[in-house]
Amino acid sequence: MVAIDVRRLRALVVPIALCLAPLEARAQTTPVPVMTVTFRDAIQRAQDLNPSVAASAAGILRADALIGQARAAMLLQVTGNVTSTTLNTGVQFEGVTVTPQSQTVASISADMPILAAAAWARRTQAEDQRSVAELQLAEAKRQIAFAAADAYLTIVAQRRVVEGNIRARDTAKAHFDLATEQERGGSGSRLNALRAQQQYSADEGLVEQARLNLYRAQEALGVLIVAGGPADASEDPDLSVPAAAPVDLITSRSDLRLFAAQERAADRVVRDSSKDWIPTVDAIFQPSTNYPPQFFLPQNSWRLLLQGNIPIFDSGQRKSVKQQRRSDLDEVHANFAGAITRAESEVRAARESIASGERVLTSARAAADQAQQVVSITNISFRAGASTNIEVIDAERVARDTDMAVAIAEDQLRRARLELLNALGRFP
Repeated sequence: MVAIDVRRLRALVVPIALCLAPLEARAQTTPVPVMTVTFRDAIQRAQDLNPSVAASAAGILRADALIGQARAAMLLQVTGNVTSTTLNTGVQFEGVTVTPQSQTVASISADMPILAAAAWARRTQAEDQRSVAELQLAEAKRQIAFAAADAYLTIVAQRRVVEGNIRARDTAKAHFDLATEQERGGSGSRLNALRAQQQYSADEGLVEQARLNLYRAQEALGVLIVAGGPADASEDPDLSVPAAAPVDLITSRSDLRLFAAQERAADRVVRDSSKDWIPTVDAIFQPSTNYPPQFFLPQNSWRLLLQGNIPIFDSGQRKSVKQQRRSDLDEVHANFAGAITRAESEVRAARESIASGERVLTSARAAADQAQQVVSITNISFRAGASTNIEVIDAERVARDTDMAVAIAEDQLRRARLELLNALGRFP
């Protein structure tokens, strides 16, 4: 067993700890760099850099590949074939080799479809899928832009909450300083000072919590715009609401255009099901060479074939495929109808939310102004000895709550306007 000298170990560890302590404290106090962006820049960065958009863009490349495959099936196909055959023995007749023991046959087959209605239909269907992929990319950009806008508005609202809590803390600090001064002068009591200090401590905790929530919102925006760190909002965005006029939602909203494109593509697939019964005709040209040549066959030869394929009976396979395609069309049609209903409801709900939010904000601002007047009057009464500090603390608490109510009302109104723009297809 090895004996450990505790004193020597402590003599080694303590200096190292003293050297590392400033580095650890410096790492903990190093501020995280925050990118400041405007509302429009945040939306643009989210659409350009977010990985979700890049994943949706890959769907266009996939659709292009499907178009290329469908187009290739309609064009010339050339394949080569080499076959080497070895028999146990060759065949000879009167000293002449009829079938050699080892023979190599090389041939080329050139196949050109002449009549291929189903293949032609698949090319058109692939082009429809590319249109769907482009609309899916547009819809992905809209969704990520809406998420970035939501995070941006959250930062604006959380900053209002931080500012309101700071005002409440500063007011509580002033009241605590006054109560402490009165206690020292003999005109106050220790109880009043403790009450004021308790309120100040509670407000200080609320400030820290609000700052943490603000930082989390900045981190969320930074992730959406791929900033490599937290991102801060530099402005209060102007979300102008359009007048209540008839709007064609199907043409203005990317999600409804996507549903419409999916419905058209599915309908085309169903209509093209009848082409599966049309015969196919291929022209095949096959030159070949044999080495060594056989006695009854030339060494070099070619043949031209016109090969037709006529479907007669398939035990219900094509009928089942058409039924499956019909069910896919019905599903897409139902989803499209439901999306239109939800879109119209979103527009109505957003307009009503704006009207209600404006009324709530007006009331909240009036209540906040009245609460601040109550705080001022209560402080004057307290200095004059006409009221207790309990009334002052209650007035400060109510003023803080009304300030928070204003921040919440402003946030709800901004979000209602954003939701209306999004519901009308005018965002981003």
